[in-house]
Amino acid sequence: MSHLILFIILLTTITGVGGLALGGVLATLFKRESPKTTSLLLSFTAGLMLCIVSLDMAPESFEASPHLLLTPVCLVLGFGVTYLLNCWIDKSVHHEDHDHPHACACGHHDLHTAGIILAAAVALHNMPVGMAIGTTVAAHGICYTSILAAVTIGMHNIPEGMSISIPLLHDGSKAFSAVAVAALSGVPTILGALLGFYVGNAAPIALAVALGIAGGAMLYVVFFELLPEAYRQWQSKWAILFTVVGFALGVMLLLTGAHSHVH
Repeated sequence: MSHLILFIILLTTITGVGGLALGGVLATLFKRESPKTTSLLLSFTAGLMLCIVSLDMAPESFEASPHLLLTPVCLVLGFGVTYLLNCWIDKSVHHEDHDHPHACACGHHDLHTAGIILAAAVALHNMPVGMAIGTTVAAHGICYTSILAAVTIGMHNIPEGMSISIPLLHDGSKAFSAVAVAALSGVPTILGALLGFYVGNAAPIALAVALGIAGGAMLYVVFFELLPEAYRQWQSKWAILFTVVGFALGVMLLLTGAHSHVH
C-alpha cells in the first residue's frame, strides 16, 4: 500500500505540478502563446482524455458496480459537480470585475488579478481531475494505464500553466514567481489523487463511484474547456483531426498496455 501511495505522489507531482510548471517555463520563453499550437495541443489532449474515460474508466466502473445505472449516474454527477464548481469560479471572476469597473483592461492590476484568479480556478478543478489518477491506480495498480492517465492530465496542464504565467509576466512579475504560481496550482492534483485512491480501495462499489465521478469530471474538461478553447484559438478542421488522432493514439496505447499486462 505504501509503495502505491509513493507512486501516486511522485506521478502526480511530475504530471500535475510539473505539467503546470512546464507551461510556466514555456510562457517565460515565448511570452505569448501560438494560437495554432495551443489549439492542436488542446484538441489532441481532449482526444486522449476521451479515450481514457470511454475505454478504461467507464468500463472499469461498470465492472466494479453492482448496479447497472450506478456508472452513468456517477458520470453525470461528476460532470455536474465540476460544472457547478466552474460556475462558482466564473461568478467569482465576474465579482472581481465588478469590484474594479473602471480598471483598464490592459492595466497591471487586471493582469495580475487575472493570473491569480486563473491559478485558483485551475487549483480547484485539479482536485476532481486528480481523482482520475488515484482511482486508476486503485483499479490497476502501477501499470501502463495509470501512467497514461497521469501523462494525459499533465499534457492538459501545459497550456493551463502558460495561461496562468503569461498575465503575471506581462504584469511585471519575475519569471520564477510566475512559474511558482503555476506550479502551486497543481498541488490539489496530488490531494485529489490520494482521495481517489483511498475511496477506490474502500470497496468495489466505492471504486465504481470514484471512477464514475472522476470520469465525469474529465468529460467536463474535454467538452466544456479543451474543445471550446481549441476552437476559439484556431477555427480549423485540423483541430478536429487532432482530437481523432489523440483518441486513436489512446486506443493504441491502451491496447498495447493491456497486451503487455496480460503477457
